[in-house]
Amino acid sequence: MSGSEALARVRDRLVEQARADEAVLAAAFTGSLGIGDTDRWSDVDVALGVAHPPESVAAEWTRWLDSEFGVLHHWDLPTADARVIRVYLLTNGVEADVSFLPETEYGARGPRWRAVFGPDPAREPFPAPRHDLLVGLAWHHVRHVRVCLERGRLWQAEHWLGALRTQVISLSCLRLGLPTEYAKGAHLLSEEFTRSLEPTLPRSLTALEISRALSALVTVLIGELEHSAPETAAKLAPALTCWAGFQGTRMPPLRGNAPRSPDGATDGL
Repeated sequence: MSGSEALARVRDRLVEQARADEAVLAAAFTGSLGIGDTDRWSDVDVALGVAHPPESVAAEWTRWLDSEFGVLHHWDLPTADARVIRVYLLTNGVEADVSFLPETEYGARGPRWRAVFGPDPAREPFPAPRHDLLVGLAWHHVRHVRVCLERGRLWQAEHWLGALRTQVISLSCLRLGLPTEYAKGAHLLSEEFTRSLEPTLPRSLTALEISRALSALVTVLIGELEHSAPETAAKLAPALTCWAGFQGTRMPPLRGNAPRSPDGATDGL
């Protein structure tokens, strides 16, 4: 069975099971299925509006999926309410993401939604990420790359460098109205912008190479901030440039501030 055939079979059986389950009031496709843009590598994303407690419905569906396809592993995306968003890896290689939602939570909150059956209410859209949060995470990550370089923790420095790149991509996507999560809008960014990110990839795990990549990434970050928040860019640019200037020496204090060690209040992050 091909990947496309396996995906289609899982999709169809999920819908059949939803229609047959008296605990399920409504169903919809989400994600790529919600906008009809799938390929053989797509997940099967389904939202179910349920009349019974979501946890109990999810338990029954987990048993059914295991008997129907075989479940190699499953886990729940953390939520702050009664929703259960369960992610399954099936033995045929398909990932099925099934959201079990109370009736009061069920409904479209964005464009990636296609009703299959049952009531189809519209809900308050999920908020876009806050620009100031993305900016804050960006400067935080720049500083922590430098802190890790100072301490000789190269793998941790590379971790923060990758996290910083994610924030820079998200900032550009937010400004252009593109999807911001998981770099889903990255392939829609301009070739000029994505080419500017290529030098931000370290070519080896050495302090000077990570520093070189950091300097390139800070240049892209400052340029992005100049587009979306010029005043913020002007305020942050000196600090960002200072932190990107690692040459195997101790991190200097910011001009006008008392000397500080690399240890910060968020050092445990």
